[in-house]
Amino acid sequence: MGQQAIIALSIFLITYGLIISEKVHRTIVSILGGALMVALGVIDQEVAIHHIDFNTIGLLVGMMVMVTITAETGLFKFIAIWSAKKVKGDPVKTLIILGLITAVGSAFLDNVTTVLLVVPVTFSVTRRLNLNPIPFLMTEIFASNIGGTATMIGDPPNIMIGSAVKELTFLDFIKNLSLVCAIILVITIAIMALFYRKGLKSRPDLVANLMKLDEKREIVDHQLLRKCLFALGLTIAGFFLHQFIHVETATIALFGAFLLLLMAGEKHLEYALEKVEWTTLFFFIGLFVIVAGLVETGIIASVAKQAVDWTGGDLKATTFLILWMSAIASAFVDNIPFVATMIPMIKEMGSIGITNLDPLWWSLALGACLGGNGTLIGASANLVVAGLASKEGYHISFVKYMIIGFPLMILSIIISSIYVYLRYLM
Repeated sequence: MGQQAIIALSIFLITYGLIISEKVHRTIVSILGGALMVALGVIDQEVAIHHIDFNTIGLLVGMMVMVTITAETGLFKFIAIWSAKKVKGDPVKTLIILGLITAVGSAFLDNVTTVLLVVPVTFSVTRRLNLNPIPFLMTEIFASNIGGTATMIGDPPNIMIGSAVKELTFLDFIKNLSLVCAIILVITIAIMALFYRKGLKSRPDLVANLMKLDEKREIVDHQLLRKCLFALGLTIAGFFLHQFIHVETATIALFGAFLLLLMAGEKHLEYALEKVEWTTLFFFIGLFVIVAGLVETGIIASVAKQAVDWTGGDLKATTFLILWMSAIASAFVDNIPFVATMIPMIKEMGSIGITNLDPLWWSLALGACLGGNGTLIGASANLVVAGLASKEGYHISFVKYMIIGFPLMILSIIISSIYVYLRYLM
């Protein structure tokens, strides 16, 4: 191993260690790590910029802007109250319906944005019914990560895979992942409803008060809502058609976002851009540069060769290795840096013997996204929900979460293994 490779590997390992320790904010760590790759001559600035996936960055910015403006209309509060009334305020059915809404929202908005919108509404509903919100929040965490797995824009790992592998379209993700995600979602929510059913009881008078609420009053700006729905509908239609119109998903998302800003007026511009999660975006940028150092020094290529040698180049063995390794790793470390490292490794496998990479990409997506349900630190959505809960005085501990989350995650990966085998490897 050459000197530059040793420097690149050292920066990567130190950065990874600091991200896991959470002693320093992960964005600061990743940008410093990326800057060190350039400053120490591992890669030059031009190569570093070339490795930054601006399609991922642009897609996230566009969706964040649209969701921020849509939230101002009161649409998400309307949906929560409307759905709780549809199930007559029954606590168990409310838990199920909020879980389903979270999953669908996570598939088409992205899971972090969805939980930021759904969790405050969940507190509003559970306060009215005098219920412990923890069962609802836990269900929403699991549902957000499962729903986010089903589409290309639902979870950051999928956004990264879709951007890196141009042959995989928005429709390909839905065709290959939505069925297994739907099965896992139904089983997970059913288990959660059964597990918590005894504690989910409310007084008849509180249910009656909930039923008296007029959800239509939550919509505070009907004109803006129409503009938001038009822009969101146009954007999602663009995602479905992007392989036919030959326009990248980032361009579609940014066009939708700024078309909405044009229709909504400049007064929304500064607020919408303030609400963009710039810390997350800079975290991505730093990671892309760090992984670029590993690619350019040949470390990724040698690891890929080692993995292919280990499995003998057998497609089945390599597929299951990636699925289970991704799931276990993503339960304990953030799945974003893990996927950033795995993408070039799988590409390298394609050049050294494995001709059909599709099962590997779908295994990486399933493992990395579903593995996030294993522990509290496994995915960004988990930490966001825990943070919102602590502000309301409810503590979700690492151990209590893991007691429920880890077995459910293992179950979801067993189901995924059966699915991958039957669909791609028989």
